Amino acid sequence: MLILLFTSGSQSQDYQPKTRRSFARAMQILGGLILVAVLVWFFKFSTVTNTAFFLFLLGIGLGIFLIYFGTRQLSIQYKIPQSLQFKQSEITQWLSRWEEINGEVTNVLAPSKEMSEPMQINSEVTAYSFDRVIVCDTAEIAQFLIANNFHFEHNCAVLSIDGYPENIFSTVMQMLKQNPDLKVYAFHSATPRGVTTINELRNSPNWFGGNNLIIYDLGLLPRHVFASKNMWILKSDVSAGRGRKIPTAVKSTLSTDELAWLEAGFYVELESFSPRKLLQVVSQGIAKTQAVTNGYTSASDNSLDSGDSSNDGIILIGIDDNNRNVGFFASDSFG
Repeated sequence: MLILLFTSGSQSQDYQPKTRRSFARAMQILGGLILVAVLVWFFKFSTVTNTAFFLFLLGIGLGIFLIYFGTRQLSIQYKIPQSLQFKQSEITQWLSRWEEINGEVTNVLAPSKEMSEPMQINSEVTAYSFDRVIVCDTAEIAQFLIANNFHFEHNCAVLSIDGYPENIFSTVMQMLKQNPDLKVYAFHSATPRGVTTINELRNSPNWFGGNNLIIYDLGLLPRHVFASKNMWILKSDVSAGRGRKIPTAVKSTLSTDELAWLEAGFYVELESFSPRKLLQVVSQGIAKTQAVTNGYTSASDNSLDSGDSSNDGIILIGIDDNNRNVGFFASDSFG
């Protein structure tokens, strides 16, 4: 019974990480006590018989197993999702309480609003284009980048995959398609929806389907989550269902472990990172791809066919069946 209790306690999402670690350490201690008790019993009080020797081996094996299993449970604690349940109203209460103590918060973004009425833009402006475009998988992240003037500082357009900002989206897309050397960057969460962003950008007629453009995936990808122990990993049955419906074309760009992770319902949202971290990731991602672009345009066809990769932390994922430059690059780390 104790073994079952310690095992379930060290794996339960209902306990805090500290409590789960305590259960795992208790399992190690129990294993050590069993080893000591068996050794004392065998050498001090038992008679040497086949039965006694069998019980000795059984006890030693159980003690070693519990120590090993407890150690293993300690090492995988960061992989166990933590249950965290709260209501939206509680967030408002927390923010109000914080403002009572620290003063008014002035930098909180308002919910992104749908604006269906197109904005009139001067024809002299629309005659120009942008060097690059950042496409986010949610309107909230696109709104965040715009609010921080990222588009001004990096001479780029910022849009979301679902058409934010609605009032200038069609106009900006017309401007973007005027630049045959446009650089496209995808910035998304490690979710089933997020990992399909590249595929939609490459193939949708509403985006860049049929255009000979290179697309850069800045993340977040499951492989980035695996390499870190500090990300806030969530899990839901809804995400698991979406993970099992990921298109085949997208699955070919993911590893077996990444697919299994998504299909199990795990995900990490960009909103869980600090604003500074998000701005850093996009800025550094753009900087890294400058060297990659030069190497890619000067590379021979043979190097492309062989799938050569790794240049300044950016990995070539693939090109199409006709060997056109429509492949995409993904960073091997998140920021």
